[in-house]
Amino acid sequence: MCRNIHQLHNFEPAATDDEVYAASLQFVRKISGSTKPSKANEEAFNRAVAEIAHISRHLLEDLVTTAPPKNREVEAEKAKERSARRFAAA
Repeated sequence: MCRNIHQLHNFEPAATDDEVYAASLQFVRKISGSTKPSKANEEAFNRAVAEIAHISRHLLEDLVTTAPPKNREVEAEKAKERSARRFAAA
């Protein structure tokens, strides 16, 4: 869907509220088609971000897995390698 929204489940340490908020903001921006809402839409936009962040936090708390937690640094390095391969070929 949106490359700026990253997986937040099953990391050690768990996703922070800032990470959940950032993902929610990206989601609302994507579906609204607006990175900065007009004054007329600002309240609805901000409310949507807050509600999606709240629900996302509940989802992350409720999900269960038997997989070992992922390491953020290792996953970031993998993403850098994938990006380097993808753009080096272009």
